[in-house]
Amino acid sequence: MSSPPPPPHFVFVSVFLFIFFLHHSVTTTIASSSSQTLNTNTESFINPKLPPRTLSSSKKFEGSSNLVHLRYHMGPVLSSSPINLYLVWYGLWNKPQKQLIKGFLLSLSPSTPPTPSPSVSDWWRTISLYTDQTGANVSRKVLIAGEYSDLKHSHGTQLTRLDIQQVIATAVKSAPFPVDHRNGVYLVLSSQDVVVQDFCRAVCGFHYFTFPSMVGYTIPYAWIGNSAKQCPEVCAYPFAIPGYMAGGGPGALLPPNRDIGVDGMISVIAHELAELATNPLVNAWYAGEDPTAPTEIGDLCEGLYGTGGGGGYIGQVMRDRGGRTYNLNGRWGKRFLVQWIWSPALQACAGPNALD
Repeated sequence: MSSPPPPPHFVFVSVFLFIFFLHHSVTTTIASSSSQTLNTNTESFINPKLPPRTLSSSKKFEGSSNLVHLRYHMGPVLSSSPINLYLVWYGLWNKPQKQLIKGFLLSLSPSTPPTPSPSVSDWWRTISLYTDQTGANVSRKVLIAGEYSDLKHSHGTQLTRLDIQQVIATAVKSAPFPVDHRNGVYLVLSSQDVVVQDFCRAVCGFHYFTFPSMVGYTIPYAWIGNSAKQCPEVCAYPFAIPGYMAGGGPGALLPPNRDIGVDGMISVIAHELAELATNPLVNAWYAGEDPTAPTEIGDLCEGLYGTGGGGGYIGQVMRDRGGRTYNLNGRWGKRFLVQWIWSPALQACAGPNALD
């Protein structure tokens, strides 16, 4: 096998990525040294200070001198409507896990009646503000257009980055899973028993585009792994924290859907979809001069989930009566905890659960 291409953009694991610009870019309520709560009749708001992620000390701070210089590089965005998502379930997934992930993805589009605010659709509205050189916005309509289950791990349980494209190629050869080179986006979702190159050590997910020699067309795709058994303290943070840090803070937060791996995975899926939509061919919206290691709209706000974030605080998020933490409402009563995204209108990190 030939050497893989220059490394695609990937999700770094530092929780402090936004600290350097947050106080200059976002009007926030600065958290006190103890957890802040505001009790209401049905739920509370909490802004806990959590220990740093386990790999934060070795994190290369991407584009720290370019954080306020997010620029458009004349490439396309995902403006064709609808955005067709094709899901490749690689490995063993149970039905509730699939339904939870699909519930989040289906919540990205506006619904009738509207989902209560703050909603996943409200969150995607920020991504839809990005345009291409013709002025066309990222589409607000996102559909699940197809699914393929690779139950037998057709390429094994240990994958390289380039193997992800081979997984996609196997899926599209299995009719009726199409090669949708106009509106299509492929999401490869690997189960908790699958080891992927750099997973846990340096990445929780990444996005890139397929090579015509492998799939037939250049199509945006993303890979995200379920970290439940391998590194939940890294890729499912803040629902899990390293054991040696457990005595230094309030402890891990309770996931909104009682599945640490999948609940953590959903925020990574959101991160990658936001960046894939605004920089699908790695030549549209990013900061820095190196397109092989761009700082994108998710990177600018990684670790920030609400107002008052910074200095180790994740920001004001909601907590239900069962103690489960969330900041967005989805369809069918589902709730999710998803990081904020850089807004081109505000020139700051933004989320629909903002309190100011």
